[in-house]
This record gives sequence, structure tokens and C-alpha cells, in this order.
Amino acid sequence: MTSDDFERPVVILTGFGHPTAIASAMEAYMFLADWPARKRDPAHGFVLKACLAAIRGEIEPDTARGLFASWAEKHDLLAPDIAAFVGGRKEGSRGVA
Repeated sequence: MTSDDFERPVVILTGFGHPTAIASAMEAYMFLADWPARKRDPAHGFVLKACLAAIRGEIEPDTARGLFASWAEKHDLLAPDIAAFVGGRKEGSRGVA
């Protein structure tokens, strides 16, 4: 585990709704750096700087994770929590789901 790894990844939807796990401040930073300039806002710059600070060891990686997750949610990129759907399933006639 590198020093900028998140405790658990942030799963975002990219492309045609494909889930992508962002597991570290570096991965979040790279995603944000590739974000189109015309779509950037002040929050984007703030989260980008937080990820860089986590990479440098200046803040905890999970602080950057929380900011990245909030930014992703604001931009409707945050994937739904699949575990919430799967965890609620019961054993059916064809076995355990």
C-alpha cells in the first residue's frame, strides 16, 4: 500500500456508464487533470490541490478521498452503491444470490 492509497476506492461512472475504481490520490489527481478545461470550476481546483497534497504526504489520503467523492457526486459521476442492492437480496428458489 502506497502512502496515497485510499482506505476504500471511490467508484465513478466513466464513458458509457462504466464503473471505474479510483483507489488513490494519484489516480484521482490524474482523473481531475484530464477533466475538460471548459467544465472546471473552483471546486475542481480545490480537489486537485487536495489530491496533490495527499500525494506529497501533507494531508491524509482519505481527506482527499472525501473531497474527490463529493466533487464526483456534484458532477453526477459517483456510481450507485451496488452493495446496498446486493446485500438486500435473499436466498431464492435458485440458491443464494
